[in-house]
Amino acid sequence: MKPKLLALALLILATLSLRAQDNGRYIEVTGTSEIEVVPDKIHYLIEIREYFEEEFDGKSKPEEYSTKVALSTIEQGLRKALAEAGVGPNAIRTQEIGDYWRQQGLDFLVSKKFDVTLTDFNQINDIVKRIDTKGIQSMRIGELENNDMAAYHRKGKTEALKAAQRKAAYLVEAMGKKLGGVIRIVEEDNPGAMPFAQSNVLSSNAASFDFFRTIKNRYSIVARFEITD
Repeated sequence: MKPKLLALALLILATLSLRAQDNGRYIEVTGTSEIEVVPDKIHYLIEIREYFEEEFDGKSKPEEYSTKVALSTIEQGLRKALAEAGVGPNAIRTQEIGDYWRQQGLDFLVSKKFDVTLTDFNQINDIVKRIDTKGIQSMRIGELENNDMAAYHRKGKTEALKAAQRKAAYLVEAMGKKLGGVIRIVEEDNPGAMPFAQSNVLSSNAASFDFFRTIKNRYSIVARFEITD
């Protein structure tokens, strides 16, 4: 055998993880799959915070701020905007209430967070068009959900196992052998949503969420198969 062919053969053997044991020869490979799911629930996180009217007059200094807009007034305006955008009261959940320290010697400004469940990304545009942003501290997309996620997980894992079987088959056939039965299947601990930045996105335009309109899950299965002559 030529030196280059010998090196290639050794590399293939190492890649296949071909080992001789008491129970025979086997090949162990990793199969992966990706499933893209359209969410039917979008958690839109909105934080409101008290503010002073003088902040927006373009001339007052912080020490001159005196006309505080109450949190209840801001919340009332937010809920009105959400209702006009087609968001029902049952889809709005208070997530957290806290105080925001503005500057030494000045009043505390109270803030409040809401988890708003939407069914369509276009609702974000409708909300933004209607709200008074002066009382809005932040708006971002949180968790994306789909009611059939369990079924998608099963499909993703099944496709990953099939991919492992196909990979093992053509590698073994390249050695002039045949693929036997499966010996072991190990699910790697990495299924679930691929990291998506919408959890940290601050934006006022739904078009900027185009990249995050789907849930992308990645699955990985390690499978060991028998090698037969």
